[in-house]
Amino acid sequence: MSERGGDGDRRGGGRGMLRVSALMSSVVDLHVKIALQEADREKRRLVVAGVMLGIGIGFATFAGVALQLALLLWLHQAFAWNWLVCALAVAALDLSLAGLFLRVGGGMLKAPFLPETLAGLGRTTRALTGRF
Repeated sequence: MSERGGDGDRRGGGRGMLRVSALMSSVVDLHVKIALQEADREKRRLVVAGVMLGIGIGFATFAGVALQLALLLWLHQAFAWNWLVCALAVAALDLSLAGLFLRVGGGMLKAPFLPETLAGLGRTTRALTGRF
């Protein structure tokens, strides 16, 4: 009878491990499913944003060239500067604006990606380690 009880203990422990393994597997599957859904949304968002940015950059380029030509002509006529000084003034303005936009754009890229997945993994980790 003691052998039988020993086998029962071993099998019971094995069932418990199988249950924990199945639970962990379902938790991982859930996180993978959430991550895939979130990645699909992010992918769509990024593709649409890329197309819109491309169109906007095209229009901004045309407008920027026209504006720079107009500014160059205005500086030459209004202040009677020679063409080289006018071109240098326009280039200095361009560099200043480029630096400003690059600074703002770089700051916008620091946002976390896949925030729902990161939050879900954090909650699961806290639950599994016992820290609530």
